[in-house]
Amino acid sequence: MTQKHAIQLFEEKKVRTVWDDKQEKWYFSVVDVVGVLTESDNPRKYWSVLKTRLKKEGNETATNCSRLKMQAEDGKQRLTDVANVEQIFRIIQSIPSPKAEPFKLWMAQVASNRIDQLQDPELSINQAMLDYKRLGYSDSWINQRLKSIEVRKELTDEWKRRGVEEGMQFATLTDIITQTWSGKTTKEYKRFKGLKKENLRDNMTNTELILNMLAETATTDLSKEQNPETFEENMNVAQKGGNVARSARTALEKELGHSVVSPLSVKKYLKSTLRDEQELSENNNE
Repeated sequence: MTQKHAIQLFEEKKVRTVWDDKQEKWYFSVVDVVGVLTESDNPRKYWSVLKTRLKKEGNETATNCSRLKMQAEDGKQRLTDVANVEQIFRIIQSIPSPKAEPFKLWMAQVASNRIDQLQDPELSINQAMLDYKRLGYSDSWINQRLKSIEVRKELTDEWKRRGVEEGMQFATLTDIITQTWSGKTTKEYKRFKGLKKENLRDNMTNTELILNMLAETATTDLSKEQNPETFEENMNVAQKGGNVARSARTALEKELGHSVVSPLSVKKYLKSTLRDEQELSENNNE
């Protein structure tokens, strides 16, 4: 299964999902669905009891649920029961809830949107923009972030052409690029920003995104020019690409008089913005 994990929102409640590219199907976290429909304080226990009852009744849906790793509340990847749309519909029938019909309509729309996006990639971009705006990102940052996704895709496509393996080798080359231009490995960079499982690029400032894009674009161009054949040669190209961005960073910081590698993250920014708005409101009320 080629997996694409995503968080969907139903009435502001999170539902973890996985898209299977091969089967063109969504898989939904059963516990999350149960939580939405029952509003139970312990949806995991509710599902455990319901699953046992369904199995005793000979209901194949409960038996056939797959298990996939999804990010849990503690940030770790843990196995959880998942079900496709048809299976979820059968489970919903066993849960008395006034939200059953609205939830069915929502699930159908989620599935329909994904099929439409496969036919028209521009819809995926529009959806990404809406998701980022809902999280509080600015328009200028969103434009940079979407461009960075394109740049990253061009780089990983180039690596694949050079025989670089996804997973560890991709991560190693990314680490080289990041450390060369920023002075920090990806892990150190995330720790610097106070991140755990969050995406590093989603927590970069505009300037950091631009420098990272420069490093990755330079690496792609250099790879096409130098045609590295071994992983060691790809590592050398990655360092050269990172050096291009490091030179730009050094020149900019010389003019600014301070580092552009920022401890700022989205959470910190949004908290700061909310605090400023609250203080402004309090001052206006005095």
